[in-house]
Amino acid sequence: MLAQWYASTALVDGVIAFTVLELWALWLFHRRTGRGLAPADYALNGLAGLCLMVALRGALTPQWAMVALGLVAAGLAHFGDLLLRARRKAALALH
Repeated sequence: MLAQWYASTALVDGVIAFTVLELWALWLFHRRTGRGLAPADYALNGLAGLCLMVALRGALTPQWAMVALGLVAAGLAHFGDLLLRARRKAALALH
C-alpha cells in the first residue's frame, strides 16, 4: 500500500500544494509586516522547484510533454534567478 502511494501522484500533489501555500504565506507575511523575504528574493527559486515537481508528476503519469515543459520552465526560472542574483551582486559592488 505504501509503495502504491509513493508511485501515485498523491505525494507529489501534496508537496506541490504545500509549496504553493508556503510561497503564498511568505508573500503574505512580507506584504502585511514588511519583514521577512521580499518576493523577488525567492519567487524564481520557488517557481523552479514547482516546475521540477510538475516534471516529476508528469513522469509518474507518464505525460512526457509535462516532463519536458516542466524541465524547460524550471531551467528558465533557475537561469533567471541566477541572473538576478548576479546583477544584484554587481550592483552592490558598484556602491
